[in-house]
Amino acid sequence: MPAPDRDALASLLTEARNPATEHLDQLSTLDMLTLINAEDATVAAAVRSELPSIARAVDAIAERFNRGGRLFYIGAGTSGRLGVLDASECPPTFSVPPDLVQGLIAGGDCALRLSSEHSEDSREEGARDLSTAGFAADARPDTLVGIAASGRTPYVLGAIDCAQTLGALTIGLSCVPHSALALAADIAITPATGAEVLTGSTRMKAGTATKLVLNMLSTGIMVRTGATFGNLMVNVRPSNAKLVDRAQRIIAAAVGCDPATAERLLLDSGTNVKTAIVMATLNLTRAEAEQRLAATHGILSKALNP
Repeated sequence: MPAPDRDALASLLTEARNPATEHLDQLSTLDMLTLINAEDATVAAAVRSELPSIARAVDAIAERFNRGGRLFYIGAGTSGRLGVLDASECPPTFSVPPDLVQGLIAGGDCALRLSSEHSEDSREEGARDLSTAGFAADARPDTLVGIAASGRTPYVLGAIDCAQTLGALTIGLSCVPHSALALAADIAITPATGAEVLTGSTRMKAGTATKLVLNMLSTGIMVRTGATFGNLMVNVRPSNAKLVDRAQRIIAAAVGCDPATAERLLLDSGTNVKTAIVMATLNLTRAEAEQRLAATHGILSKALNP
């Protein structure tokens, strides 16, 4: 294992000491929390400055989804956990297959609960984990998002190198401008959150920025690929009582009908929310509505246009 470059580490924004919090332990609890909250309030602006890059990433990934591609997140420690979290939320939120968005973390799934930060120092392990997960670029246009607050994690850089040798789209999400990850990736997303409240604790502001960006990526991609209608989650699969109720409320909101009519439409559609909305809006049979949705690749707004 190579020795860390201490000079390089010390120069990172994410490792800098925050002068505003140097006496954190001497403050009252309320003053301490007020200071943490004030630092957190700077994160949104850092993310806002990266919106053009995030938009580029959303459009590029959505285009690849439409050609059968998948999205992979990879990271170590907090970064890896946040990637796995976002990936795991996509199936229940958008009713997509569990392999469409995948999260990989250094040290494997056990690292989600038990720290395995030593695993982040191997470029080879990052490349190997990506390959083992079935990442592709020739058979299907997959995309890799490497996540590393410092922008220098070997595990993530190794995976990025591996993806690029396959000709895949790579996106680097870090909090250090001009980092190795930002320079290596095709699209760099770099919210510069600066020194942490606790020196080097990137689970704080950097972690918050990472979560915000990942929310935007996955939600934006799903919006662009037809998983929503306005702000309604029309891909919902009514697999339990709560989701049946949600599906009926979505139909009622989209169509402008009463709850009883929404319940009937859901049953008549084969419990498919999009089909029910097309049936009601265009006065079509279930088969006709399904055919119309298929012709528009499941994008409800297009299916509803005569």
